Amino acid sequence: MKITHRKIFLLVLYSGSMNKLLFGTAGIPLGTPGSSTIDGIRYVKQIGLDALEIEFVRQVYLNPATAAEVKLAAEETGVRLSAHAPYYLNLNAVEPQKRRTSQAVLARAGRIASLAGAENIVFHPGYYMNGNPEEVFPVILGYLSEIEEGLSREGLDIKLSPETTGKLSQFGTLEETIRLCRRLKNARPCIDFAHLHAYSGKINTYAEFGAVLDTVGAALGKDSIENLHLHVSGIHYGHRGELKHLALEDSDFNYTELLRALIDTGAGGTVICESPNMEVDTLILKKTYLKLLSSE
Repeated sequence: MKITHRKIFLLVLYSGSMNKLLFGTAGIPLGTPGSSTIDGIRYVKQIGLDALEIEFVRQVYLNPATAAEVKLAAEETGVRLSAHAPYYLNLNAVEPQKRRTSQAVLARAGRIASLAGAENIVFHPGYYMNGNPEEVFPVILGYLSEIEEGLSREGLDIKLSPETTGKLSQFGTLEETIRLCRRLKNARPCIDFAHLHAYSGKINTYAEFGAVLDTVGAALGKDSIENLHLHVSGIHYGHRGELKHLALEDSDFNYTELLRALIDTGAGGTVICESPNMEVDTLILKKTYLKLLSSE
């Protein structure tokens, strides 16, 4: 898809009160003039998108001063922010020190994300490490509860968003993710539909997408459906689940039916696209969503 000024204009034109879902990129868009998060926020707004997920996946690269500048840019443009914590976290590591290090890194990511104006901090809690899932759950819950309490004591209102996994070795099934959010005081799940598809080899039809949304709503309430945080992309997977993200057109992921299910469920919130071609696929998702809405 070639992004033209006319297509951008039409996307902005369609954006109105009927649009309950906001669409954004996982990180600074590839076409951004400049390389800073602020540049990315301004470019997201320019091309007709609504949100950006700050990628702390390798390191928490903002400090309190630069985070405040990012928050100001987001407020000026109306771009909704979230953030993604480093990938290397493992709150179930064999060595207790590694667990505490992961806990400290996630807490810092949440703190800086909050100062930057992000609504939530997305993360993968850890790996099973050959442990029994029922024994791993309270370990991870304990560390996350301490993080949540610490951020609250500091007066920081940011939601923890454990993400559904695409790998069989990684903690974070849909059920585990929902269960964590029920036990935490200020949490919102990050439902990654590409990961759910890769993990199961299924969850790729209108009915299956609807069933996931019904499960989330039944467990966490109507408000959870009206304030979703979703990840979407193409996905390459094997017998052990996720291998890598793909562009939508290079994958079998049925994003149109997902968008239909979201509309029919009355879903609201944020859709973050993690495709490698970033803003191209994000614009495709938003354009498809608005087209489906207009045909209602």
